[in-house]
Amino acid sequence: MSPVARFALVAIDTDIPEELARFYADVTGWQIEPHDDSRWIQLTSDSGATIAFQRVEDHNPPEWPGSAHPQQLHIDFEVDDLDAGEDAVLALGARKADYQPGTSFRVYLDPSGHPFCLVQS
Repeated sequence: MSPVARFALVAIDTDIPEELARFYADVTGWQIEPHDDSRWIQLTSDSGATIAFQRVEDHNPPEWPGSAHPQQLHIDFEVDDLDAGEDAVLALGARKADYQPGTSFRVYLDPSGHPFCLVQS
C-alpha cells in the first residue's frame, strides 16, 4: 500500500515564536529559515524535518501532567547523556517538569511551557 501523504512539519502554538524558534535552534542545531512574518517561523534540519512556531495571541500553555490544558503533543530528543543534556537545555531556558514518570527519559518545559523530553539513546 502506498502512503497517502508525506510528513511535512510539526507546528507549535506559542505567543513567543521568535524566542521559541531560537530555543529549539539551540537545542537541535537546526537553522531558522529567513522570514518576513513573525507570526510563523520555521526551523529546518539537514534531513528536511521541520518544526514551525505559530503566534497565537493569548496562548495558554499546556499543564503537564493534567487534562485542564493537555499537552496534545510533545517532541522527544535523543541524547547520549541525560545529565549533560539536562544541563544544556536548562542553560538554554528550559525548566525541568516537577513530575518525572520514567528513568530513561526526562521531561522539560520549553520557554513557552510546552513539554518535551530528552531520551537516553
